[in-house]
This record gives sequence, C-alpha cells and structure tokens, in this order.
Amino acid sequence: MSENIQPVDTTTATAAPTHTDQPPPTTTTDKPTDAPINIIMIGMAGSGKTTLMQRINAYLHERKTPPYVVNLDPAVSKLPFQANIDIRDTVDYKQVMKEYNLGPNGGILTSLNLFTTKLDQVMQIVDKRAGDNKYFLYDTPGQIEIFTWSASGSIITNTLAATYPTVVVYVVDTPRTASPTTFMSNMMYACSILYKTQLPFLLAFNKTDVISHEFAVSWMNDFEAFQQALRGQEEGFMNSLMNSMSLVLDEFYNHLRVVGVSAMTGQGLDEFFEKVDEAVKEYYEEYKPAMKLQMEKKREAEREQKKENLQRLMADLSVTDGKEVDLG
Repeated sequence: MSENIQPVDTTTATAAPTHTDQPPPTTTTDKPTDAPINIIMIGMAGSGKTTLMQRINAYLHERKTPPYVVNLDPAVSKLPFQANIDIRDTVDYKQVMKEYNLGPNGGILTSLNLFTTKLDQVMQIVDKRAGDNKYFLYDTPGQIEIFTWSASGSIITNTLAATYPTVVVYVVDTPRTASPTTFMSNMMYACSILYKTQLPFLLAFNKTDVISHEFAVSWMNDFEAFQQALRGQEEGFMNSLMNSMSLVLDEFYNHLRVVGVSAMTGQGLDEFFEKVDEAVKEYYEEYKPAMKLQMEKKREAEREQKKENLQRLMADLSVTDGKEVDLG
C-alpha cells in the first residue's frame, strides 16, 4: 500500500524548481551500520531496469529484509511490484500534459518538478521508515536524461545523498551492447551520469541470461581486446573516434564497479549487493567528507559576505567616523 502524500494541484503549483546546488537541510548519520541505503536505479528504456527492480525486491523479501520502494516514473502504466511511494498518486501525468499543453517528455519532466515540491513529505516518510528498512529502492523514468539532467532530478538525488548513503546503479542492456559502437555509447552515458551525480556508482549489465557480460569486462580491462573488436567492423570515421574515446575512458574503467545480473533468473544479485556494500564504504570515506567540506566552505562564504555587507553599511552611514550628520 502506498504512503499518503498530498496530491499536487496542477492548476496552482509551480512547475519547476530553480535551485539545484544545495539540498534541503537534512541530518546524516555517522553510524554506517544503522543507516539505510538508497539505491537509485537509472537505465535507458528497454534495459530491463524496472524488471530488475522487481527481481531485487523479490530477492530482498526472500532474505527477510524487505526494501522500501519508491516509483519516480509518472508515465509508467503498470508496475511489476508494489511501490510504497508512487509519484502517480501525487501527480496526474496526463492531466499535467493537458494543463500545460506538453508532449510526453515535457509531461514527465514537469511531473517530476511538481513532485519535488512535495519532497519534504517524502523525506519525512523515509526518516520514519529508516529504522524498519535497510534498503530504499528508487525507480526512475526510462528517459534518463529527464532525471539525470533536470533540476528536479538533481534536487532529489542531492537530498537523498545528504540524508543517507546513496548508490547510483546504471542498468545496461547487455545484448544490445555487444557491438563496439553501442558499447561505447553506453560507457559515455555512464561516464556522464557518474560525473553529474558525483555519487558512488555501479554499472549493472542486465540480461546476462541471454548473453554473458564478460565481453564488456574484457573490453574495459584490455585495450587490445576492444581494438580487435573494432577491427572486425568496417573502416570509417566512427572507428577512429571510438579508438580515441576508449583511451579517454581508460581511467574511468579503472575505478568502475561492474556486475552482471539477470532480471529474469536473479543471477548475479549476491555479487550486486557486495558491490553495493563497497559503494556504501566509498560514500562514507569519500563523498560524505567532501560534502561536509563543501557545506563548510559555503557557510564560510556566507559569513564573509555578511561581514562585507555590514562593513559597506557602516561606511555608508559614516558610523565609524563618529561624525555628526549635517541636516542643515
């Protein structure tokens, strides 16, 4: 059963949040063993992201650690799992399209923006449920650019990361990545998401029951193996470009967590959660200290700005000179 979040009135609500660089004030725990883990699932349409969410949900239920599931896709018609919080209960996607005269993508983006205005209610529920659930799963729209590059997506991601350990999972359609061209496209997308979110990152190659992901691991670990695969294609501009990009991404591969999973069979989920634990460790060792340092720098800059403004005011009023003002 979904949690009760007040629906958005699309006729009066502000459609788009504007501030993305600072999340709402939240509290972070210093006890890794006590804190729940946020897992944000991102993937292209058709990658099996939502089906993998369903498999992960079933996997955790079997192990008596039921997750708390949040659906952030307003346009999905049917979910294969029961969402505890569902954006569709708060925002009517079709009504948003009609009200603002938008197309499908614009409707999804505006629905996310409207939902973000209720994010404080979501976080209150998450805080209340934190003691009962170890994992919080977030399913995002298949139009991944709408979530990863929008103001609302940044606000949601930053707020979650400021509250509890957060891991971004990028789901890849393995059979469709067997070509060097589509593989490189996916790696570029993964790289952009990693540097946009700046959060612990896990690359999940889905549908390994159809084709093993070992070819992709080989291409990432062995430059010559990828070169050999390129030579199997027709010569052209794209081969030269992908050759150059593979060199650029070499450092990205060195620090990338990779796991092969199957949403159909559940294969690889044990390793998946091992990688999630590694990512949580990274969160506490790298992300959280960097976040605290960034917040302290921001507060220091605000203090300096206030001090400068006060000095300007005092100078304008000639208070420091102690002189009488001639009203004559």
